[in-house]
Amino acid sequence: MDRRRFVAGGAAAGAAVAAVAAPALAQTAPRIRWRCPGSFPKSLDALWGTHEHICRRVSEITDGAFQIQPFAPGEVVPALQVLDAAGSGSVEIGWTAPYYYTGKDPSLALGSCIPFGLNARQQFAWWHDGGGKDLMAPVFADQGVRCILGGNTGAQMGGWFRKEIKSVEDLRGLKFRIAGLAGDVLQKLGVIAQQLGGPDIYPALERGVIDGAEWVGPYDDEKLGFQRVAQYYYFPGWWEPGPSIVMLVNQRAWEGLPPQYKAALETACGEGYSFMTGRYDALNPPAMRRLIASGTQLRQWPRDVIAACYRATQELYAEIGARNARFKEIHAQWDRFRLDQQTWFRVVEDSFANSMAVAQAQQPR
Repeated sequence: MDRRRFVAGGAAAGAAVAAVAAPALAQTAPRIRWRCPGSFPKSLDALWGTHEHICRRVSEITDGAFQIQPFAPGEVVPALQVLDAAGSGSVEIGWTAPYYYTGKDPSLALGSCIPFGLNARQQFAWWHDGGGKDLMAPVFADQGVRCILGGNTGAQMGGWFRKEIKSVEDLRGLKFRIAGLAGDVLQKLGVIAQQLGGPDIYPALERGVIDGAEWVGPYDDEKLGFQRVAQYYYFPGWWEPGPSIVMLVNQRAWEGLPPQYKAALETACGEGYSFMTGRYDALNPPAMRRLIASGTQLRQWPRDVIAACYRATQELYAEIGARNARFKEIHAQWDRFRLDQQTWFRVVEDSFANSMAVAQAQQPR
């Protein structure tokens, strides 16, 4: 036998086997590059980190054929213009919170969270199994985008203040940074609500442009340094019990993606939802301990303040529904789901947490 012919034949056969064994995706998939501006600074490694995580996983799942490059606020567009950029097609995709854009349509807030609403698990359940995704699709389509849930911070804190809030009267005239429909609720109680992007909050609070601010929770708030310029830290953030962070994909860009790329992006975003919630659950408790040790004064909202905020919230939903039929329809379905969830969680989840607290308090240390 001709040895050289044998070796050449073996090499050819090996190449053929390799070609057959190679993933079909790698052989046929187009190479696509997208830009993805976000609303959250790089210093916040849970929010920015999830942004990076999703982009990296899309590349890994597609063997590098589909790549999405993340950008921080200001690198492509400002923090609160991500929806405009994605909707217009100046970028293909953006990472943001839908409640930043309620001025365009108050229904958008339901894609993230609304005051006295759903926690992270419940929001995910409503979106994927409770009809939320289908109900919200036309809302986002009107903005030129498709919405994919990609993260959730979990329940948030109620913000930082230079003075104690002991009654509803203490809210009057207060200049407070807050996002979404919660700002409209608090305006009913005399608050001067201001929506600022993450990078702009500390300077405004430090200079006295605002009297208080809310962001996420201990881990992020410590990084942003709010404890250096405000002493009182309130809980809970009744306006954000479980806000989803999302990828907004330009509708035409989405329609042009191969099916396997769409699946890769949705899979990566599903991972991102758990990734972000897990990080905050792990990182918030030690951050809270550090803040308290450094002098932060933890305060719970007075009951009369919570009651007044709840009443104002229901009034706002009725007012919005009276002028926006779509919000009224979606909110009615959402509210039925919320009531079922509240009943279920009260029986099992909440009662377990309360039982644990009682048992732990009775256990000698």
